[in-house]
Amino acid sequence: MFLKYIFDRIFSLLLLVVLSPVLLVIFIIHKIRMPKGRFLYRQVRIGKNGRPFRIFKIRTMVEGAEDGNSVTTADDPRIQPFGRWLRESKVDTFLELFNILIGDMSFVGPRPDVPGYADKLEGDDRVILKLRPGLTGPASIKYRHEDKLLAEQDDPNKYNDEVIWPDKVKINRQYYEKWSLWLDISILWQTIFG
Repeated sequence: MFLKYIFDRIFSLLLLVVLSPVLLVIFIIHKIRMPKGRFLYRQVRIGKNGRPFRIFKIRTMVEGAEDGNSVTTADDPRIQPFGRWLRESKVDTFLELFNILIGDMSFVGPRPDVPGYADKLEGDDRVILKLRPGLTGPASIKYRHEDKLLAEQDDPNKYNDEVIWPDKVKINRQYYEKWSLWLDISILWQTIFG
């Protein structure tokens, strides 16, 4: 795990340097297409050992909308048109490289949940909290189009809480039990090349 931590810090710094021109262009387009509100969006998430941290993302919704419902569907009216592209392309997560650089996150691990979900973990499932949350992970790959799946449900919140979240817990626990550097490389490959 120490190698993973070192890899995360070095590679996130390199990516931030390489992507800085892209982030500058995205910032300018964001200010033109979404002039009302901030570019940077921060939200409290639960990290390693259950410690809260602030995740960095590019804002995709109308200002203040993210403070409400934590479940977002593909047809959510709070998402701005440019924000929809940012979400679909996953560009909105580029700023999470800062979270990786400062050690709050890793490239691969369970996606960090909003407060409340970690409290629901029981028994052996709590081992997930020993992991640093990731930019991607095995559950992220399975639920790559989670927002579209949720949009098909009559009650997206209920479906998330009763079907998706328990399945993610199971997947993330298996990841914890089977972790290896090669597994991380495989997950990164699947994330990038689908």
